[in-house]
Amino acid sequence: MISKPDKNKTRQKRHTRVRGKISGTAERPRLNVFRSNKNIYAQIIDDVAGVTLASASTLDKELNASGSKVEQAQQVGELIAKRAQAKNVAEVVFDRGGYLYHGRVQALAESARENGLKF
Repeated sequence: MISKPDKNKTRQKRHTRVRGKISGTAERPRLNVFRSNKNIYAQIIDDVAGVTLASASTLDKELNASGSKVEQAQQVGELIAKRAQAKNVAEVVFDRGGYLYHGRVQALAESARENGLKF
């Protein structure tokens, strides 16, 4: 019998492998992305202090939760960039969480870049 690999388990292995190489500092925190089937979440994290500086998701009341998932991801990217600028964060390290840089993850990243985050 052929067994299919667990996609989330392989994603988590990729994520831990990448997390061994990148981490966020106070000068350049980490922009972490988590994608579920319904929502997308973004956090700006200072790993040295172990503190989340800013966060945004499709569950925020400020966002209009209409449109496609890609459009919602663009709105989350815009919101996380605005919240980062409010905390005086201009440069971040992008952590795609083991996901492919495609679709919703790409839309969030490009929207954050367009709205002032550098990575």
